[in-house]
Amino acid sequence: MPEPSSPEATHPTPREIEALARRIDRPVVLVGLMGVGKTSVGRRLAAALRFGFVDADEAIEEAAQMTIPEIFEGFGEAYFRDGERRVIARLLDERPKGAGTVIATGGGAFVDPATRALILERGIAVWLDSDIDTLLDRVGRNSNRPLLRHGDPRETLQRLKAEREPYYREAPIHAASRPGPHQRTVGAILRELEKWQ
Repeated sequence: MPEPSSPEATHPTPREIEALARRIDRPVVLVGLMGVGKTSVGRRLAAALRFGFVDADEAIEEAAQMTIPEIFEGFGEAYFRDGERRVIARLLDERPKGAGTVIATGGGAFVDPATRALILERGIAVWLDSDIDTLLDRVGRNSNRPLLRHGDPRETLQRLKAEREPYYREAPIHAASRPGPHQRTVGAILRELEKWQ
């Protein structure tokens, strides 16, 4: 398992990014815990590559006509994960050969074996990783996190990190998302994508 790419890595030039974008033949799929910045980083990564961007959680809410907390409360996590898998499968296949898309997934999506297999087969999985303090700072004021609604958020995040890291480690690309401008994380991901390609 490679070490996470440092956000301090040199940002590729526009010409290098353009060449990289032409070589990417499938969606770039961001995975990792809630609060690592999958949506914020994903939007910036898509803009840098001139790709489309989609947030899987937003697509799920649109398809269900319900918020994620409402789905969890009304139907449970297993029902949500089934719908999530179907939506992610659709997103992976929406463009010709899936090229030209960055997809941000929910924190638990890559933990589901069938969803993880789909992403690994049809996309380029990028694990965004952060320390617990950074995660707490980012998610502390967000009430749209069903798994943080009960109990101590730090303990919950520590438990989820320990449980989910073995799955996230299956992603071929690992990048650290640290405090500071998300553009540094985007640069690190672009450099890792260059190596992967």
